[in-house]
Amino acid sequence: MSKDIKTPFGKITPGVSLFPIYYLLFIYGFVYIFPYGKNLIGISWFDWLRSEDGPLEWLQFLEYVLSSLLAVLIFVRRKKKKEINSLIWLFIAFLSLIIAGEEISWGERLTGIGITSISNLNVQGETNFHNLPFFHNYLLDPVFEVSCIFLGWFGWRKFKNIDAFPNKELSLYFLFVALFYFYFDISWASTTEQIRNDQEIFEFLLSSGVFLHCLKNFRSVGKKFKSKK
Repeated sequence: MSKDIKTPFGKITPGVSLFPIYYLLFIYGFVYIFPYGKNLIGISWFDWLRSEDGPLEWLQFLEYVLSSLLAVLIFVRRKKKKEINSLIWLFIAFLSLIIAGEEISWGERLTGIGITSISNLNVQGETNFHNLPFFHNYLLDPVFEVSCIFLGWFGWRKFKNIDAFPNKELSLYFLFVALFYFYFDISWASTTEQIRNDQEIFEFLLSSGVFLHCLKNFRSVGKKFKSKK
C-alpha cells in the first residue's frame, strides 16, 4: 500500500497506488517538453515513447510475457487446480501470452515474416488480429473500457474472495486506461476535434498493473509454498 503523503495540512493516506499519477505527470509534465529529441533521434522524446514499435510498446510486450510466466507458476503452485481462482490464473496466463504475441505481431516486427492473407486485411498491414478492420473499428476500444473498469473497480468490489482479480491498490493502473479510451471515443463522436491518440502511454499502465498483480501474488503463493515444506 502507498505510504502516507505529508502536506502542510496533515497526512493523507491513499487507499491505492499513486504511481500512475506520478507516471502521467512525468510523461506530460517533463517528457512532453524535454528538448533536443528531434536533433538526436529525429522526433521528440514524447513521440518516440508513444510511437508504434517504440520503447513503451516493447516494455508492454515484456511485462505481458513475464505476467504469463508468473500466472502459470501461480497455477502450478496452487493446491486446488480446479477451483475458480486457479482457473482464472490459467486464463490470465493464456491471455497475457496472446496479448504479448499481438503486441509484436507474432514476431513479424523482429523477423519480417508474416502471414500475407492477414496483413493484407490488417489496418496496420501487420500479422495480428486486434487490428483487423471489424475488431479494430468496433470492438477494440469497448473491450479496453469494459475490461479496465472490471479490473480497476468491479472485480475487487464484487468478487472479494477471488484473488486472481487485481485488488483495490492497483485500481488506477486500469481506470486511467478506461478513462482515456472513453474520452478518446467521445471526442471522436463529438463536434470537436478528436484528441491525440496516446494509447501506448496509457496501455503501459495496463500492462504494468497486470504484471504487478501477478508478481505480488506469485510472491504471496511462494511464501505459502515454502512455509508448507
